[in-house]
Amino acid sequence: MRDSDAVEIWTDGACSGNPGPGGWAALLRFGTHELELSGSEPHTTNNRMELRAAIEALAALRGSHPVALYTDSRYLRDGVLHWMADWKRRSWRTASGQPVRNPDLWQRLDLLIRDHKIEWHWVRGHEGIGYNERVDRLARSAIAPVPAGER
Repeated sequence: MRDSDAVEIWTDGACSGNPGPGGWAALLRFGTHELELSGSEPHTTNNRMELRAAIEALAALRGSHPVALYTDSRYLRDGVLHWMADWKRRSWRTASGQPVRNPDLWQRLDLLIRDHKIEWHWVRGHEGIGYNERVDRLARSAIAPVPAGER
């Protein structure tokens, strides 16, 4: 894949407490164009927000594209590259026969990744990598404050 052909995607998820209110963010880059996406859920987990960031980024693409996707989530990257095929063969169950956590999001992600040739890149979080720091800030700022009556 030539770099100039690929859509570059940076994703991150954040949670205030785990579980707790969470936010997700994605940055899509193609040539000189950039698109920031973010959102939140009132009660979630960090892993769900990591998955949502990738899902929302891939869902925003129109047509089929080569993608370079960068994440600081080993759960997301390893899930796609190492675990998902076995989970699918076992009807979304782990090797021990337990249901996979977050099956709704894994199944949605599974549908979306079929449309693209994706290179999955893991980056260490909070290491000063510019775009990773940017989506981290976006994800944290997307977390909606919990109203006083719901704490």
